[in-house]
Amino acid sequence: MRAGEALRGMNPRDVLRVPEELSARVPVEARGGGLDRDGVRLLVSGRDGVSHHAFRDLPELLRAGDVLVVNTSRTLPAAVDGRLGAEPVVVHFSTRADDGRWSVEVRRPDGRGTTWRRTGDLTWAVVALPGGLRLVLEGPVDPAGDRLWWARPAAGAAVEVDVAAVLHRHGRPIRYGYTERDQPLSAYQSVFAVPDAEGHGSAEMPSAARPFTERLVARLVSRGVQIAPVSLHTGVASGEAHEPPYPERFAVPPSTAWLVNAARAGGGRIVAVGTTAVRALETAADPARGGGDPVRGGGGRTAEPGGGAVRAAAGWTDLVVTPERGVRVVDGLLTGLHEPEASHLLMLAALAGEELLCSSYTEAIEQGYLWHEFGDVHLILPH
Repeated sequence: MRAGEALRGMNPRDVLRVPEELSARVPVEARGGGLDRDGVRLLVSGRDGVSHHAFRDLPELLRAGDVLVVNTSRTLPAAVDGRLGAEPVVVHFSTRADDGRWSVEVRRPDGRGTTWRRTGDLTWAVVALPGGLRLVLEGPVDPAGDRLWWARPAAGAAVEVDVAAVLHRHGRPIRYGYTERDQPLSAYQSVFAVPDAEGHGSAEMPSAARPFTERLVARLVSRGVQIAPVSLHTGVASGEAHEPPYPERFAVPPSTAWLVNAARAGGGRIVAVGTTAVRALETAADPARGGGDPVRGGGGRTAEPGGGAVRAAAGWTDLVVTPERGVRVVDGLLTGLHEPEASHLLMLAALAGEELLCSSYTEAIEQGYLWHEFGDVHLILPH
């Protein structure tokens, strides 16, 4: 009996372990062999089970009338060296609040270019940053936690408080221990990323869109697949504790809401590129207008039009999509491969169902797919 058959019906978050050697340590284009970003592998989970493809096969796996919803958020150089008294620290800037404060994570450098989690009470501690900027830590974002802190930027009388300038002058992309070396900020931007008029961006790359190239996008469009933008500016993930996301800023423009609703009415499939695009769309779904309830228990939404309309929306979302909530809008998801403990797996189970998800992840491990932001990609199309 194959491992996938033995695990059928089990919860992948409980039974799977990803071997360390399956962490993608550098981008695919840095591995040699002349590969471009679209040289990664593509795992496909659908009604006929699991199949294996090259990412370049994506246009042939979609059809005219389908809509790919992409996150246009740019990745910020959100890691900055600082000092907490005499102690060297690395500050990960997560999310800028409406009142000018930032949620930040203060971490310990490990001497290899990455960091370790730092614990302990930092209330009213002051972190000194380059350029004369100081961060006053006013309290934890979660009263029961000590990972993310509300930080108010401050500076001397002769220094302007400009966090964005400090990030772009002294920051670098957030990097975790499974990566091999620093990469330029350009390696963390997708082909869809555009500057935000107010300077917002993502602390960590919305990585599902990373494998797209301009050439591949042109092939998709030539086949009648439409591209619709949303934005969701991601905060700092919890790589150690796998916490659910904190509120993050999002926007679904009117043109995207119209296109998604029109495509659904015409029988097209809505395929989100990344879990961030799912959260933005599902937050903007209006069940009262759509007249439908979310599908429960996994396996995607009803194919009938009117199962949940999308409206133009902007603001903050802390939505966590689970099998119990289901999905109202999205038919498919293109995403990376996530750690079994991650809260994202709840969203994947809502779309695919736990049996297909467990089979898919078992296949990915058996076939040597690569995990994390520079790794391979997973397309879930249950219908």
